[in-house]
Amino acid sequence: MDTLAVLLKGPEDLALDTLGLIEPGTTDVVVEISHSGISTGTEKLFFTGKMPPFPGMGYPLVPGYEAVGEVVEAGELSGFAVGDRVFVPGANCFEGAHGLFGGAARRIVSAADRVTRIDRGFGSEGALLALAATARHSMAGIQKRVPDLIVGHGVLGRLLARLTVAAGAPAPTVWEIDPARQTGAMGYEVVHPDDDSKRDYKAIYDASGRGDLLNDLVGRIVKGGEIVLAGFYTEPLSFAFPPAFMKEARFRVAAEWTPDDLVATRELVEGGALSLSGLITHQSPVSDAPAAYRTAFSDPACLKMILDWEGTA
Repeated sequence: MDTLAVLLKGPEDLALDTLGLIEPGTTDVVVEISHSGISTGTEKLFFTGKMPPFPGMGYPLVPGYEAVGEVVEAGELSGFAVGDRVFVPGANCFEGAHGLFGGAARRIVSAADRVTRIDRGFGSEGALLALAATARHSMAGIQKRVPDLIVGHGVLGRLLARLTVAAGAPAPTVWEIDPARQTGAMGYEVVHPDDDSKRDYKAIYDASGRGDLLNDLVGRIVKGGEIVLAGFYTEPLSFAFPPAFMKEARFRVAAEWTPDDLVATRELVEGGALSLSGLITHQSPVSDAPAAYRTAFSDPACLKMILDWEGTA
């Protein structure tokens, strides 16, 4: 069995290719992908060759960890049935290519416990569940404050703000310097940081990935306030110690989502508490994948690019 897939052979070297798939077992499912998202964080770093080394990294690789599709084969012990609609957080199932992410393919083979049933009504927005679950993971749990300031009004920043409102907390302020991204607020205010004089935030969530902002953010928190690093940072982070000392600042790193986060987020969306609308700004047929990746990585107006695999052999 083989599949059409997006293959990143090296930095700036991306194309469609046909790859072999491993044989599915009794606890596996085969999923035909209908839509996959392009991450402007981690995937861009692989595309540009700037991703710091970590286990499992290497070229060639199949990108993509935001995908939705339909089960077309279900192992007898998988607990799934043919026709189930599922979210796929990537797969490691390809012959001759790393499946570090592995969701940008027409068909994937996955262990059943890695995929999640979703309502068919999600459509292409189902691919956003990973980002929404990541946002939820950064906020949910004991000893975690919801944000009252969010830095960056990209998809992650918007989801953090929407989840804060959905939790019944006071609406956060969101900073955004790009005029093209200052629109689209749902129940909260988006401002340029130069227009915000507030210096008593209790919890600032950085969704920009800009480590050079740390000193400014330390100056914006109350004593004992928290700065949550919710972006991805390729360079070592540093800050001036004396101001942080005076504020007794706390720093927290938000990691990726867990299966419980994904289930909880799915329920929030299905129940109407969390909207995923307006976050997908661009869609492209998979035949135009190389151009779509470049648009996703270079166009500030592109919040989220979705590849459409439907109709692909």
